[in-house]
Amino acid sequence: MPYHSADRRRVLAAAALGRTVQEPGPLPFEGELLHSISGTVLDVSPHLIVIDTPDGREERLVIAPWATAWRGESISPADLPVGSNVIIKALRAGRVVDRIWADITRITGVIQSIGSEGKDRTVELYCGPHRGRRTIVIPYRSSGRLRVRHPRFEPGYLFDAIGVREGGVSQARLPATSQPPYRWTAVPAPSPGYGGVQSRISGTATWSDTFDDDEQGVAYPMLERGDTACEDAGVSCTGLPYLALGSMLNVRNVCAGRTSVLPIVGCGCLAGRFCDRCLECGTSPRGRILELSPHSFVELGGDLTTGCFNARLGMG
Repeated sequence: MPYHSADRRRVLAAAALGRTVQEPGPLPFEGELLHSISGTVLDVSPHLIVIDTPDGREERLVIAPWATAWRGESISPADLPVGSNVIIKALRAGRVVDRIWADITRITGVIQSIGSEGKDRTVELYCGPHRGRRTIVIPYRSSGRLRVRHPRFEPGYLFDAIGVREGGVSQARLPATSQPPYRWTAVPAPSPGYGGVQSRISGTATWSDTFDDDEQGVAYPMLERGDTACEDAGVSCTGLPYLALGSMLNVRNVCAGRTSVLPIVGCGCLAGRFCDRCLECGTSPRGRILELSPHSFVELGGDLTTGCFNARLGMG
C-alpha cells in the first residue's frame, strides 16, 4: 500500500497514549497459530514444496497428506507449475503445508467498459484513486457463473471476483460476492441501529492483493480524505467511526474463533461501497468493515477463494 507513514504513526500514537507498541499479528492463545508464507515455486513433489520467498530465502516445506491447492480450480499440490506465485497456509510453526493458493488475485472495482475477444470478455475496472484502472478477462467458461452473481453487467456497477494471473493477464474465475443492486455512487445510508460508537462492530471482512509482500494490516473505509489523498474515502453503509492511519484494530474472525491485532495501513474506499453480506458461517450484518492483506486474512483462518468471513472489529 502507498501509505508508508502508517508505521511511524503507530509508534507515535503508542508514545502519546503511553502504550507499548504492538507488533501486528494473531493472538497466540486461541489455538495453534496459522502461518502465511508466500513465494515462487522452485520445485514441488507430492510430499515437499520448495519456494523462493520475497526476501530471497529458500524455504522447504512438508506437504501434509490432506493438503489441497487452488489455481483457478482445485488441483493436487504436486501439479502446481514451477514458477507460480503461491500463498501457503502452514501449521506446525510454519513447516507443514495445509493449503496453497497459486497465482491468485482478487478483482474488485467499478465496471467502466466491456469488450470481447472471441468468446471471452474484457472488462475495464476503476479500482479507486490509489489502485487505478485495471483490465481483466472473463473466460467464456467462467462467464455463466459470474453473471449469475453479477446480473447488472454494465458501467457504473460494482464487480468483485476471485481469479488467477496468467501471462500478465488477470482472469476472473469465481464471483466473490453477489453484486450490489445499486450503482457505486448510490451506497445506502447506515441503518439507525448504527451510531459509530459501539465498542465492537460486526460485518464482513474481505481481502485484497494490493498490499506489499508479507504485509500485515488492513485497509479501512472511514479515513479522512485529506489524510489519505483518497477522494472516495469516508463512505460506508455500516456507520463506521472515522479512524486514522496507523490506528490498531482488534479483528476477530467469528467463524474460526481467531483474533489479530492489525494496523490500518491504507484506504478501503471501495470496500465501503459494498453493502453485502458474508455467508461463510451464518449471515453477517450487512456491509464490509475492512479489507485485509492476504497474509493477515489467511492467518485469521480465512479461505482466499471464499473471499470473506464474518468479522467483529474493535480498537486494539
